[in-house]
Amino acid sequence: MIPGMGGMDPRQMARMMKQMGINSREIKAKRVVIEGEDGTNLIVSQPSVTEIDMQGQKSFQVAGNISEETAISKEDIELVCEQTGCGKADAENAIKDANGDIAEAILKLKKE
Repeated sequence: MIPGMGGMDPRQMARMMKQMGINSREIKAKRVVIEGEDGTNLIVSQPSVTEIDMQGQKSFQVAGNISEETAISKEDIELVCEQTGCGKADAENAIKDANGDIAEAILKLKKE
């Protein structure tokens, strides 16, 4: 039963939605990534994804455990490598540990 629907069971709800021209289906997904224009990514792990088709217009409902991740550019990695003489993997890890702060990543690697 769905709360607030007056005792209507999910099968009745699905039939009503179909009569109104609304179709939905579950999409099996391991992870959903939403790439932001500012370089941050929203990561939805263990997602529950539903595709809803309403009169030809498709929309998606996504629920799950959300975390935020900042994308690291190749230029940032190269800059840290040049300044510290470290490898790309070390530079990328240092930038992640510094939450995207390039100066902090460089200082940390120079101290090591």
